[in-house]
This record gives sequence, structure tokens and C-alpha cells, in this order.
Amino acid sequence: MLNFSGIHKEFDKEILSNINLKVREGEFLSILGPSGSGKSTLLRLASKILNPSKGKVEYKQGKNPLIGFVFQEPTLMPWRNVLSNVLLPLELKEGINKSNIDIANEWLTKVGLAGKENSFPNELSGGQKMRVSIARALVQGCDLLLLDEPFAALDEITRSKLENDLLSIWEKEKFTVLFVTHSVSEAVYLSERIIVLSSNPGQIIYEKNIDYDGSRKEFQGSNHYHEINNHIFRKLEEGMKND
Repeated sequence: MLNFSGIHKEFDKEILSNINLKVREGEFLSILGPSGSGKSTLLRLASKILNPSKGKVEYKQGKNPLIGFVFQEPTLMPWRNVLSNVLLPLELKEGINKSNIDIANEWLTKVGLAGKENSFPNELSGGQKMRVSIARALVQGCDLLLLDEPFAALDEITRSKLENDLLSIWEKEKFTVLFVTHSVSEAVYLSERIIVLSSNPGQIIYEKNIDYDGSRKEFQGSNHYHEINNHIFRKLEEGMKND
């Protein structure tokens, strides 16, 4: 799906250094690292919002995938209701028509917001706003979903519900996910694979495939889950030694 080859990125200093990473089609890959390690920059390179200073970002067979981007803040337009916010990508691309309205309503149902079509952002909870943001990112079809700490500001119960809903949608829709988080436990629970970045500059210092038997809930309560959490936390500490 996506290949980072020899990626370096500089602003006033080098943020990312020698990133080589192949993202498999349909996988859920989480990116962990200290603050300032370039996690968000890596997502922006994946979306081609930014270009690398050196190296190449290449998509499968040279084709541009449909990309959805979900940020930490929902970034909804306060003067538009829920349906109009979700419709926005389709409106900009094709205009408003019955087919697009039906698609937007389908996605509102998928993210658990059926009946909220006419509500405005100031009438929604933080979790509901994030659901709108996810629906908006997915409404025009999505090959690659980029999520930049989308659940960081939410309470634990709301975050857990959204994590499970995201997993359910991903398992049905089969798109590729790049997920940035500061939470080791969240990454281990959600992911098929995790990479850990160091800081000063960001480099991949560790990669882990997450293998488990049974359901994710069973996995989350297992000793294996806690062992992986502890191991990756130690890797994060190693990545911060130069801070």
C-alpha cells in the first residue's frame, strides 16, 4: 500500500532520519514515540501534505489512494449540522445530490450517530464530534486512513467505545490504517503491528507484530498483552534517552 524509502525531513532541524517502512495493504499499523519524534510529520508525509527533504513516499503501483485524515481535534464547521459536515468531501468533489446524502447517512449509522443528522457541533459530546470526524474521513471511500491521536482528549470509557467501533469498521471495510498515539496500551490493543520512533531525530528503533488468539477483549486481559505493553514501554524509554 505505502512505502517510505530513505525518508529524511527537516524544518529548522532534522525531524525524521532514514525512515524505511513498508505498510501492507489492509493492515492496522500504530506509530509510537516521544513528543517531537516526528509521528505526526510521518502521517503528513504519507498523505503528501508534506514532501520529504530526502527519500521517496510511494503508493502501491504508483496509484494515488483515497486518503482520509482524522486529527486530534475534530475540526468541524460549527455553522454546519452533522450531515452537512460529513457531506463536505462529497460536496466539494461532486456537489450535493440524493446519492451523496444517502452515503453520508450510511456512514453516520456506521459510526453510531443515526438520528443526529440535524444536530450542530455545539450540541455534541467530544466522542460524538470525533465520530463525525471519522465519518467525514471515510465518506468518499477510503484506501488509507490516517489518524493523529484521535482519542487523546477523550475520557477512558468514551475512548474504549470509539476504539472498538473503529476496529469494527476497519475489519468490515478493509482499508489500511496508520494510527499515531502516545498510549502504549491503545497501540497494543488496536494494532497488527507497532513501530517505535526515537527522538532527536525520529528513527525507527523497534518494530513489533502483535499476535494473539481469540478475541481482542480476551487478549487485553491476558498476561501476554501486559508483557507486550511492558516491553514496548521499555523501548519507548530507550528512545527518550537522548532527550
